[in-house]
Amino acid sequence: MMQEQDRAASALRHLDSSCPREEWVKAGMAAKAAGLSFETFHDWSASAGNYSSERDCLTVWKSFSEDGPVTANSLYAMAYAQGWQDPAKRLQAANGGQASIVPAAPRKAPVTPIKQAESAKAAEVWGRCNPAPADHPYIARKGGLPDGLRVYPTDAPPLVIRERNVAGCLVVPSRDLGGKLQTLQFIPEQGDKLNLPGASFGNGCHLVGEIGDRIYIVEGLGQAWAAHAATDAAALVCFGAGRMKTVAAAAREQYPAARLVLVPDRGKEAQAAEIAQAVNGEWCELPADKAANYDANDYAIEYGADALASLLERTKEPPKPERRFKLLGSADLHALPPLQWRVRGVLPAAGVAALYGPSASGKSFLGFDMAAAVAGGRTWFGCRVEAAPVVYAALEGEAGFRLRVAAWEAHEGRKLPDSLRMVLQPFKLTEPGDVQDLAAVVPAGAVVFIDTLNRAAPTADENSSRDMGEILEAAKRLQAMTGGLVVLVHHTGKDSTKGLRGHSSLFAAMDAAIEVSRDGDRREWKVAKSKDGEDGNSHAFRLQVEALGEDEFGDPVTSCVVVPDTAAHDVKRVKTPSGGNQRLVTDALRPLFITGVTGKPGAPPSRPCIELERAVTAGAASLTCPTDKRTSRAREAITGLISRGYLGCNEGWLWVR
Repeated sequence: MMQEQDRAASALRHLDSSCPREEWVKAGMAAKAAGLSFETFHDWSASAGNYSSERDCLTVWKSFSEDGPVTANSLYAMAYAQGWQDPAKRLQAANGGQASIVPAAPRKAPVTPIKQAESAKAAEVWGRCNPAPADHPYIARKGGLPDGLRVYPTDAPPLVIRERNVAGCLVVPSRDLGGKLQTLQFIPEQGDKLNLPGASFGNGCHLVGEIGDRIYIVEGLGQAWAAHAATDAAALVCFGAGRMKTVAAAAREQYPAARLVLVPDRGKEAQAAEIAQAVNGEWCELPADKAANYDANDYAIEYGADALASLLERTKEPPKPERRFKLLGSADLHALPPLQWRVRGVLPAAGVAALYGPSASGKSFLGFDMAAAVAGGRTWFGCRVEAAPVVYAALEGEAGFRLRVAAWEAHEGRKLPDSLRMVLQPFKLTEPGDVQDLAAVVPAGAVVFIDTLNRAAPTADENSSRDMGEILEAAKRLQAMTGGLVVLVHHTGKDSTKGLRGHSSLFAAMDAAIEVSRDGDRREWKVAKSKDGEDGNSHAFRLQVEALGEDEFGDPVTSCVVVPDTAAHDVKRVKTPSGGNQRLVTDALRPLFITGVTGKPGAPPSRPCIELERAVTAGAASLTCPTDKRTSRAREAITGLISRGYLGCNEGWLWVR
């Protein structure tokens, strides 16, 4: 069986693509009606001596109507008129009259340009030809060489192409880079070049010279002779500007290390530059004052081979794409702008951060107090603040924020900064539309507090790496849209010593993190993570009650504000050991903590820890009491340091609080 598209492609390729434009347009209309693809039509058109460009082909192709007056039968009629033999009929004869043609299927890919039968036809014609003499008129006129060329003899069976007998014509073979013959081109002494009907050029070309480290790619045979004579380098004949892209791509695939130089005729430099970029090659330009289609052979005749050699050395390269990764040295790093802080040593000006702690630890009060300090550009717990707009999305305890604002204003004796704005409507970080809508009202470079993360992602499984990944991507998307800092207010788990609730990827992805803790009435916040600052610094605070009047029943209305707890700071200073065995043990443990390990259960994620028994051994060695009592005294000293709050202990690991 024979596919209808194969039959139509055979008919199209039999036609001479160098025919007048009216015939070319009619052939294209018939080809489209027969179900052929644009790629097949363009491949056939590109072999013409009068080929314009792929854009021209595509424009004309798009103008063809699917149900126009020209049908597939027109294509077969045109091919029959030029001596085409229907392969379906040959197949029918070979099968004793039993053959059928399969209707055309929907177009999915271009029809394969070369068929074995057509290649055999080219080989048959090539076999009739005689070696070309050096004095052949075309060779002599162009100053070329007869190597690899033949002449169609006058005593061979007549071969007529476009009503012209090719007897005496110079025959140029087109081969793929593996040496397989594809088709033939006939060059008469006068007139247009003629292509063998029924055989496509495919990815074929004609090689002049021997392949080396440099290969010139040219349109015609004369240009190839000129380039080879001037440089002694190989040149590939494309048989038309429309085939330069195909030949260049094949050459790059076959010779990946070769230097490919395209030498287009005058006026086709832009096309050559585009092809050079695609194949990582170069191109040459002929003088701008020359007429269109002036070529390398014309230049050699006018100025000589040496001048052409010089011109071919002046190649142009397409701009190199900017490399994705840049290698930076010490000087580059020193030249980078310094880290921009929003709260010095605590929060960066841009990124994603977390403020977390157990329920009732005061983290929302602390977050609101920080938001007011940033909006007003005022020092916060002794840390310098760079002012910025703030948007606080209160998604938990929304009603209470009215009282918090009133308490803050009563305590400060001034209005809340105008650049601090609240959002009390529901918001889902996992809804792209919500993220986009919120970003649309957030000022550029602002700090956005999401309080709390649980309310912003109510259906997410916080322990799932996938769900947490989606939450983080959404937070980063919001940050990218606003260009500032996003602070996620979040809870700790049941065991507050294990930090942020949920999958570990959350803490790892943060640019900064503030941990809030509570021990009875004692509250404290500390920098749990700072990518470019010092973590571990802690600050005690308390919630001070502010009376705001009475409600309609006469009951007092109150709320709280955050104030530094200097008394707690004084107590902490008293707890630091100043003498006796505890002091000796503390001094002995200090170098061990410097080389300690992090990430132990119960300790802050970045706090160095040492094993308890190792600490006992090191502490005992520092004591001056009798040897048999040193271990017990060291253990007592460490227990005392834990009780005083100087050391933390969990599951056999110690760390400095």
